[in-house]
Amino acid sequence: MTPSFIDSHAHLSEESTFSHVDQVLERAKACGISAVVNICTDAQSLKNGLALAERYPWVYNAASTTPHDAAKEGEALFPFMAEHAHNGSLVAVGETGLDYFHWKDSAEDQKKLLRRYLQLALECHLPVVIHCRDAFADFFEILDQEYVCHGKHAPGVLHCFTGTCEEAEQVLKRGWYLSLSGIVTFKKSTALQAVAKMTPLNQLLIETDSPWLAPQSQRGRTNEPAFLPEIAQCIAHLKGLTLSEVAAATADNARRLFNF
Repeated sequence: MTPSFIDSHAHLSEESTFSHVDQVLERAKACGISAVVNICTDAQSLKNGLALAERYPWVYNAASTTPHDAAKEGEALFPFMAEHAHNGSLVAVGETGLDYFHWKDSAEDQKKLLRRYLQLALECHLPVVIHCRDAFADFFEILDQEYVCHGKHAPGVLHCFTGTCEEAEQVLKRGWYLSLSGIVTFKKSTALQAVAKMTPLNQLLIETDSPWLAPQSQRGRTNEPAFLPEIAQCIAHLKGLTLSEVAAATADNARRLFNF
């Protein structure tokens, strides 16, 4: 029996994928993908995502402006994203966060927008999906200030985690999930493989982040949810578990976080 997987982060309504998304989802279903969280990062991708969810009940949408676009269009798009968070169209707010690797010059805009999206998530009782790169100190400071409810951190996930074991520990101690992408399968990703080994199974999600970051055997190809089992198999090997154990646990975690 084929294990059942949940892709916790994919960009199905991104322009390059949306034109042939039916074939992408057909292949996903054939590979045991039972649900996909589709990440919408602008107005058009959210409109596409909402239409997609009507046709495929196993596709769920999350939305926000990414840190990359915080300065350019973050404030202008916030009301549109907030409207759909409030009306029940979304299972999460995100991917929001901080990225100082490429966009350090917009750090203040990123921090301001992150605070707004964290407050939106609290208002709507939704989890957040976070992108964080080279900005963990600022991220944890803002998280601790803005995203605490009844004495504990509200729910969220660090998507496509590529930080250190020490940074992973800081995420995990706040009760959050870590999500690992195809990067964990790369031969040189030994530091990230150490994170996979140390992360408790009940705080782990898996994702493709498609159409980017195809796993090792598919490198150079456009990524898609059908490639998710390779990521799960790599993690199973690293943790000394079966593929079915990783698939079941990460799917349960996704359903718990996103309240499917």
